Amino acid sequence: QVQLVESGGGLVQAGGSLRLSCAASGRTFTSYAMGWFRQAPGKEREPVAVINRSGISTDYADSVKGRFTISRDNAKSTVYLQMNSLKPEDTAVYYCAADMVYRPISILRMQYWGKGTLITVSS
Repeated sequence: QVQLVESGGGLVQAGGSLRLSCAASGRTFTSYAMGWFRQAPGKEREPVAVINRSGISTDYADSVKGRFTISRDNAKSTVYLQMNSLKPEDTAVYYCAADMVYRPISILRMQYWGKGTLITVSS
């Protein structure tokens, strides 16, 4: 199995940028598709972005397309989420996740989860 640790969360003003990182350890990183989810207060957790094992294929939730970019560095066993043009509605706990199967965002489900990192976007 794989262990996931997120970092890079914090407070940012609307319109600003943040980059989240997720460091993986355990089983070979390239065995996994990687994804980011988020859960806002009082709402269900929702998928944000997913990337396949090689990094060639990605998919995004409509709400973040054009603003967020998922990428991975397989040599560093790390996946990133670059978030630009942040909005107050992006405020949430962001979770890194891994699964051995790559699925598009509409049917995304993951087996392994990090503990999350909080992003707060002030207006």
